[in-house]
Amino acid sequence: MTKNSNVPNRLISEKSPYLLQHAYNPVAWFPWCKEAFEKAKAEDKPVFLSIGYSTCHWCHVMEKESFEDEEVAEILNANFIAIKVDKEERPDIDSIYMNVCQAMTGSGGWPLTILMTPDKKPFYAGTYFPKRSSRGMPGLMELLSEINKRWKLEKDDMEKLAHEITSFITKPQTVKSFEASPEKILRQAFESMSNSFDEEYGGFGNAPKFPMAHGLLFLMKYYRAENVNRALEMSEKTLLQMYKGGIFDHIGFGFSRYSTDDQWLAPHFEKMLYDNALLILAYAEAYKITGIKDYQNIVEKTIQYILKELTSPEGGFYCAQDADSEGVEGKYYLFEPEEVIKILGETDGKHFNETFNITEKGNFEGKSIPNLIFTGIKNQNIEVHLPKLYEYRKKRYALHLDDKILSAWNGLMIGTLSSAYAAFKNPLYLNAAERAAAFIKDHMTENNTVFTSYRDGKISKTSFIDDYAFYIFGLLELYKVTFNNQYAEKAYNLTEKAIEEFYDINNGGFYLYGKSGEQLLTRPKETYDGAIPSGNSVMAYNMLILSKLNKTEKLEKYTEMQFEFMMKESFSYPSSHSFFMTALMLYMNPPKEIVCVLKDKSDFNFVVNQVPEDAIVKILDCKTTEYPLKNNKTTFYICQHHHCLPPVNEL
Repeated sequence: MTKNSNVPNRLISEKSPYLLQHAYNPVAWFPWCKEAFEKAKAEDKPVFLSIGYSTCHWCHVMEKESFEDEEVAEILNANFIAIKVDKEERPDIDSIYMNVCQAMTGSGGWPLTILMTPDKKPFYAGTYFPKRSSRGMPGLMELLSEINKRWKLEKDDMEKLAHEITSFITKPQTVKSFEASPEKILRQAFESMSNSFDEEYGGFGNAPKFPMAHGLLFLMKYYRAENVNRALEMSEKTLLQMYKGGIFDHIGFGFSRYSTDDQWLAPHFEKMLYDNALLILAYAEAYKITGIKDYQNIVEKTIQYILKELTSPEGGFYCAQDADSEGVEGKYYLFEPEEVIKILGETDGKHFNETFNITEKGNFEGKSIPNLIFTGIKNQNIEVHLPKLYEYRKKRYALHLDDKILSAWNGLMIGTLSSAYAAFKNPLYLNAAERAAAFIKDHMTENNTVFTSYRDGKISKTSFIDDYAFYIFGLLELYKVTFNNQYAEKAYNLTEKAIEEFYDINNGGFYLYGKSGEQLLTRPKETYDGAIPSGNSVMAYNMLILSKLNKTEKLEKYTEMQFEFMMKESFSYPSSHSFFMTALMLYMNPPKEIVCVLKDKSDFNFVVNQVPEDAIVKILDCKTTEYPLKNNKTTFYICQHHHCLPPVNEL
């Protein structure tokens, strides 16, 4: 029997929307806490750990089928200690146990299900389980019954297995050696992506297809550096096909997380802040290279979505919108032809349906996902109808909003908006970026510590390298378009703190959590650029930029160490480290370094309008012994590749 309890469990005191979704389950959930493990030890029970996030479709399914079910709750409450974790609040816990799941099963995903001993050592791992066995999948009821029986009869064997698994995942990694040059690593990354490219629909590999925006950014940067036309062609094909498909919301704008098919038609409908931020960067880069207005239009629409749907009144950016409405995935986004005709009238409605492939037959479970796959994107005149359909859709069904504010994802969005401002000079973008930067500074940092999440007036007390990496990235991109030294100084100070707290001085690289964080089974270093670039990749980029702005021996030394570490990590599968590949190209072909000495502060705008976007610029508001004025006028000092040009008064 499925129902929610009238009495809340311990999750009711949490701030995470994901944990609060489970606060009225009959399961006696604990958050991740010392009390839970002490109780497991005192009562000699195994721990049932469930990890997910609030906009995860299969997390919703498992909750409805099992965690709202009295039978499941009865066996869990009697024989296990059940713990719920929001992966976005605790990426350290998620990283460790996801590695366990991948090592034990060969795959992973969310919801993540782990069974472990009271001392946090795992002995069983999986993802989604139906309540009862079906379609070849083991059922949760059968699994829990079997584990409970074995724990009582074969506990020593299970603890031995848990010890062996823990020993395997905590075994020190040997330092990798490699002989590949940076040029070869970059070429291999390009060739790997070229070999897996879908010539017909764009993207890489087979369905499900992910946007891989940072991979597209790498390809476009590679085109610029090496003049390889195929790199740009693959990027453009993918960017245009994604926009035409249903993965882009043609009514309310913004991109969904990934496509379940080759054509980009049927998405997994949840919309994540980080995906949209990365895609804005990619489309803006395509515009900078080609000047094609379609890319600008897509950037403007996607930012409009972010500002309308995912921006808090205080200026921070929310995490995500759900895939489900009323328990049905995608229901919010689907249309039938008569709905559109009723709203727009016979003539306009019919034309809209034909343009966006909304048919009686439908293209997704009997209804239609609006798309432009077969009609193309030259339909600006029809867009006058979008506000009516958008308002109708909002009133028709509701979407859950994950209104957590994550410092890492906000830092990425700050950098994205700054880059979009550089390309399009829309002051709205710069204003939104500066408001979000101020929000993080005022609400999510204390004494140079960046905290992970904020919601409902409270911050988490956890910090991870991604929090620093992306916030520093955002500050540096903001500095590039404002030349406000406060942003560069803040970025430098946070980098020093990140090195102190997270860096492995012996082997290189940043640990996911710091030395002052909760010490778990192992201390991972994430280097792979998955749905979002790794903190190590982003820190390599940040440190390179900062080492040019602030030439200290210490920072230059750590920058060299970080690039050496990341080259060792990436040379076997360089295309899986695409954001680092972009940083590596910058490392191999450093940008011009420009020091500008202002004759008068009123010359500031004159300077801003002259400096090239791809240069690293430092502005001094008074002359120094090292940088005197030439001809008693504002003066530029330009260096590149370890040599400098004579000072000039105009670039």
